[in-house]
Amino acid sequence: MCATMVGMDELQQAAREHRDAKATFETARARLAEAIVTAARSGVRQTDIVRATGYTRERVRQLCRDAGITPTD
Repeated sequence: MCATMVGMDELQQAAREHRDAKATFETARARLAEAIVTAARSGVRQTDIVRATGYTRERVRQLCRDAGITPTD
């Protein structure tokens, strides 16, 4: 029984860490999307946004379209 409880404690801790990491990731992803849109609105070329972020051109276009703007190449 003790080994089972230790295993459960480890499992619960790992699950908690995973939830925390996921929340941190989601926040960072949203912040990056906002920064991409801001950069595009400021006239930063799509090529430069792609290079800086590592996102594909299509992903950058999608984020910009969703924000109601057309990025410049």
